[in-house]
Amino acid sequence: MLIWRKARSRVATLLGLAGAILGLPSPSPAQHDSAVLFRNVRIFDGKSGLLSGPSSVLVRNKVIEKISSGDLTASNQIIDGAGRVLMPGLIDAHWHTMLVRPTPMAALAGDIGYNNLLAAAEATATLMRGFTTVRDMGGPSFGLKQAIDEDLVVGPRIYPSGAIITVTSGHGDFRQLSDLPRTIGGMLSRMERIGGSMVADSPDEVRVRAREQLMQGASQVKLTAGGGVASPFSPLDVSTFTEPELRAAVEAADNWGTYVVTHAYTPVAIQRSIAAGVRCIEHGHLMDEASAKLIAEKGIWLSTQPFLDLSAAAGLGPAEQDKLRQVVAGTDRVYALAKKYRIKTAFGTDVLFSKELADEQGSMLAALTRWYTPAEALTMATSTNAELLSLSGPRNPYPGRLGVVEEGALADLLLVDGNPLDDIRIIQDPAKNFVVIMKDGRIYKNTLAH
Repeated sequence: MLIWRKARSRVATLLGLAGAILGLPSPSPAQHDSAVLFRNVRIFDGKSGLLSGPSSVLVRNKVIEKISSGDLTASNQIIDGAGRVLMPGLIDAHWHTMLVRPTPMAALAGDIGYNNLLAAAEATATLMRGFTTVRDMGGPSFGLKQAIDEDLVVGPRIYPSGAIITVTSGHGDFRQLSDLPRTIGGMLSRMERIGGSMVADSPDEVRVRAREQLMQGASQVKLTAGGGVASPFSPLDVSTFTEPELRAAVEAADNWGTYVVTHAYTPVAIQRSIAAGVRCIEHGHLMDEASAKLIAEKGIWLSTQPFLDLSAAAGLGPAEQDKLRQVVAGTDRVYALAKKYRIKTAFGTDVLFSKELADEQGSMLAALTRWYTPAEALTMATSTNAELLSLSGPRNPYPGRLGVVEEGALADLLLVDGNPLDDIRIIQDPAKNFVVIMKDGRIYKNTLAH
């Protein structure tokens, strides 16, 4: 244990030095104990489609202490909003912290230290795009989360799932055919050793792998209940885990007071997941009417993404590109069904292996206006996503209210130059239009400072 603590300390020190060398934003530790007053701002509270009148918002000790239509005092720092919009930090409910920038080959076979530094740089970029929280849907993000929480790296809050749990040949099984046959209890593949995904082919194996992720700090557990786009040996139409296997993960998560999500596109994968007790479906682009109705009746969450083109196809083989076309073709339908049945719908982006696509994170949110009003889209990416995060119950790594501008809520705030409720496209240029970015009561960006 002493050796582990020393090793962890050395890693943390190296991450801190890397941040200093790269010139990443680094707030003063004293900011946690200071008060910040936003004066003359109009508030989008994350729930209402209307802005408040001119208001003052006092932040102290990581939370929003007071909101008033009059002036407030008792502040170490005053930010004059000059009528700008103050809104909650954005939340991405389907993010892969460790898999955004590397190529698939680099993620699997590259140097672990380099991949962590690459992920740290992307975490900082994510926060600077105004996404103050992400729900990580698979990958070895525990160390980076710890480094961010300890102020060694600048980045968003991370709700980690840990390794994706999959079956032999399932989505997330990136082994080569030369790695077969698999011996139960035998040597792990590199993919498994680095915590990217874990193969489990029985209820007992699923239970072990789920418990391992919870042991490491997972706030929720993810399984792949059906085929996926990026995995080379995983046809899109197949169903993978059996109901007893899925139920084993649900039981393990229930014992820890949290929940299971499944990657599921097809009706069979969706319906089997729900029968097993899964509480959130990721994607769902190939769902049918009966599946949508079942999701609504059971109060299941749908975390889906506005995939509208083949921009994510770079680097994919012909078979994977064809699978992506099928998913993109289902995007309009999944949102139509979500609206028809009033399904609890969360927003995410699911960016993989592309810094360029990650830079379009805000644009993907703005794309929701194909189906929703700007206010509805922004509500989804703030208070609605925060409601989904709260399903982790006692495993919530950040207890408190997120996604809202309310007294007592955690102070994750954006000061926006322009009104995103009138023109959501302004969030597509965060470098220009997010003039202040605050997370946990700390200011990470302030272009109004003199």
